[in-house]
Amino acid sequence: MNEYGVVCVGDLELESGEVLPKVELAYERAGQRDGEIILVCHALTGNQFTVGSNHQGWWSGLIGAGKYIDTSTYQVITFNVLGGCSGSTGPLSINPNTGELYKNSFPFVTVRDMVHAQAKALQKMGISRVRAIIGGSLGGMQVLEWGLLYPTYSDLLIPLAVTPVFSDYGIAFNTIARRAIEDDPSWQNGEYENGEVLRGLEIARMIGMVTYRTDSLFNQRFKKERKVISSNQEEFQVESYLKYQGEKLARRFDANSYVRLLNAMNNYDIGFSREGWKKALQFIQSKILLIGYSGDLLYPPTILKEMASVLKQYRKKVIFHKVETDFGHDGFLAEYSKWGTIIKRVIERGIKN
Repeated sequence: MNEYGVVCVGDLELESGEVLPKVELAYERAGQRDGEIILVCHALTGNQFTVGSNHQGWWSGLIGAGKYIDTSTYQVITFNVLGGCSGSTGPLSINPNTGELYKNSFPFVTVRDMVHAQAKALQKMGISRVRAIIGGSLGGMQVLEWGLLYPTYSDLLIPLAVTPVFSDYGIAFNTIARRAIEDDPSWQNGEYENGEVLRGLEIARMIGMVTYRTDSLFNQRFKKERKVISSNQEEFQVESYLKYQGEKLARRFDANSYVRLLNAMNNYDIGFSREGWKKALQFIQSKILLIGYSGDLLYPPTILKEMASVLKQYRKKVIFHKVETDFGHDGFLAEYSKWGTIIKRVIERGIKN
């Protein structure tokens, strides 16, 4: 039986020096309560519902009873990130100091802030160590920061579809997405009505979807086919797909949260204040499985391969695995049979090199 709840972690000093009062993190706790713990970190528009209960969770293809991460054996915990909009303290939360919703007054947070909040939440839950920490994209950023901020907390780190520094190429797309949101007349400087669906957020999601998958996948799927909209109007199937994805995301996600999480990604760099990312890697003590996906525009697997080489120079126990896929960046959310087995094996047996 899955458990859902909220952990009160108290006041949290952010990397900026600002203190965020009475922070709460929403969580999902699934699997064997006495089993070794796997901590999952979610991506940009993810949430704590990794396994799911009444509805399938976003990673139910990877995690569940009898699956690659077997909840019959392990306990799996996921938090909605700090700054998110699925129950954790974020722009949709009430500011204890004012009694009003934070909205656009919510401070910008970093990936390190997210990890510190999770560490405090786990402490409140009486958990002092985990078997593995896994996540892709923004989740992978959190995994790497876990390995540096709390180097003895986990036996194993599994960052997927991520790089040690977010690229200028990625920042470029995020800049367009943020501009689309902030130029929406309904944005009102982030003070839009609660629950209002912003067209700018729809466009931001459409921009993201183009970067998450490869050109070959788009071409194979849509083939310039058209869809009839009315008796005298039609559109390309790819147009219809992007509109649908944009509208679906805008109905369930908060624009202020989206802007803040984009900002956290833009500023992500494990080498910041650590003399560069290559030197930072020497402080990782956990074993580490790095998984990259071919065609990933945002997080090229060649950089993960370079990370593995640097880690080996520091005599760290590391495996790099490249997945061949047409899904590109979204590979970590698809085709589990191509890469789930190596995760299962490494969690169960460790890394021997």
